[in-house]
Amino acid sequence: MGYKILAINPGSTSTKVALYDEERPLLELNLRHSTEEISRFAGVNDQLDWRRGLILSALREEAFDIRNLSAVIGRGGLIRPIPAGVYEVNSRMRYDLRNAQMKHACNLGGLLAAQIAHMAGVKAYIADPPVVDEMDDAARISGMPMCPRKPVFHALNQKATARLHCERMGWVYEESNLIVAHMGGGISVAAHKQGRIVDVNNALDGDGPFAPDRAGSIPSSELIKVCFSGQYTKEELLKFISSKGGLVAYLGTNSVIQVMERIAQGDQRAKKVLDAMCYNIVKQIGAMAAALSGSVQAIVLTGGIAYNEPVVEYIRERCSFIAPIAVYPGENELEALVTNALVVLRGIITPKVYK
Repeated sequence: MGYKILAINPGSTSTKVALYDEERPLLELNLRHSTEEISRFAGVNDQLDWRRGLILSALREEAFDIRNLSAVIGRGGLIRPIPAGVYEVNSRMRYDLRNAQMKHACNLGGLLAAQIAHMAGVKAYIADPPVVDEMDDAARISGMPMCPRKPVFHALNQKATARLHCERMGWVYEESNLIVAHMGGGISVAAHKQGRIVDVNNALDGDGPFAPDRAGSIPSSELIKVCFSGQYTKEELLKFISSKGGLVAYLGTNSVIQVMERIAQGDQRAKKVLDAMCYNIVKQIGAMAAALSGSVQAIVLTGGIAYNEPVVEYIRERCSFIAPIAVYPGENELEALVTNALVVLRGIITPKVYK
């Protein structure tokens, strides 16, 4: 009998769950949550017991006894900045997840893992949360001391995909230089330098390329004028940056597939906006190439938008001069969580302690 691992990835409108026996998937579920269901809760933390119940009910329907689990691992949340790695969920982390300043469903990952692991009598972990911080000091300075640059990005998939590509190429990740672009609801483009992410845009709080539902970098003085125009509340403007900007603001949808359908029907505005998003991505890739002094072995494209061939081709045409382009579509976050749990269970690494 191999190690049985439960991986949990909570999102704004879904809870993705995977059950693995070692590297072999036994069960993968995408528990979708309607707007009506989510709106019943005042905040993200109030959804904890409800989401746990959905997960346990789904496992019971599959006749799986959680007492057979070897470990539970959840997507990391918006806690204090920490180095990459696997962390055991402890009381300090649970406190910080519950009281995180940035509210997001990913904060529930470690909490759900901890509760179910306690019921199963095993340990709970997180791996490579969105606040992984390995940035060079020069990358932190923004030009305004009160507004330092902070990494909030798709660290889990960034690290996992970079390691996967190095493995396939016969390279050692800790000796390689890569640029990885995760393209999903948010877009993060990172410079991986010999095992460290030395620079990356903040994919949640307004930095880098605009994305399907995020604003990205905005002209500062124009934003200040909008803030003091009296037309929007603070909460409305924050939503423009993190969930109502980008394609949503221009085209009313966060679906690149829908945008492509509109382009195929002759919608020139849709083409112009999508081209602009792609243009911003290639500019960010160029910036990360400079951060690596031009020493780049590969540009790796991942995330859901990487399934879209016209977007990939746009990037390939403009960035192939930097390095070869490799494409790994999808998020692959559940598989990455399981892989991180396995190296702990097998004694290959010791989990880090969150302080």
